[in-house]
Amino acid sequence: MLAPDFSLDLPPIVALLCFGLEVNMPPVRLSLFPLNVVLLPGADMSLHIFEPRYRQMVRECLETKTQSGMLLALPNGVAGTGCAAEILEVTKKYDDGRCDIIAVGREPFRVVELFSDVPLLRGEVDFLEDRASPVNEKIQRELVNLYETCHTLIFDDYPRDAEEVEEVALSYRIAAKLPMDLLWKQRILELRTEAERQERLVAYLREWAPHLQKAETTRARAVGNGHGLN
Repeated sequence: MLAPDFSLDLPPIVALLCFGLEVNMPPVRLSLFPLNVVLLPGADMSLHIFEPRYRQMVRECLETKTQSGMLLALPNGVAGTGCAAEILEVTKKYDDGRCDIIAVGREPFRVVELFSDVPLLRGEVDFLEDRASPVNEKIQRELVNLYETCHTLIFDDYPRDAEEVEEVALSYRIAAKLPMDLLWKQRILELRTEAERQERLVAYLREWAPHLQKAETTRARAVGNGHGLN
């Protein structure tokens, strides 16, 4: 994947996109990492770290065995709900101090207060937990079918991982695998029941699948007519 742009100059404003959030534990302070991506619980992400302030953050996390917090960067600040990130591995170190890492999403959190420490943005956060809510089996089956359809159309490959990792919610796994609109992914992160997340994803994929099918049909016709790109 392309390395996200880490040179964001963010004002100390939190654009709260939080609805019905359930707090899991007392507030803690995290180093915050604004990105133009949404990290979801259980999802791996490869990152190229080149700014000095984020190199410092990586060093601190590795030395103290702590997590950082990833937030979606917005035009007027950052989203109010993010995801804790644990560094799994430093895959490459460069002579000039840059590095490549693999991080994984852990618990979602809500930002309570921002601190514009120099050079890192830090925040006091509440970790969040899901509310108990039964999942509709019919919706879940439809979600898996829609995911398989969309994944196949986008990547030209049938997915075999939709229901593999039971400790990670199905909704998070599906939303992480597909190149969905970032604000939709952010909304999935904010919802606090698996049932709601699955319903929202089904609504999104029901709309998206026909557009993907139309695009694939157009591409196939173009190739058949000799107008496809080599």
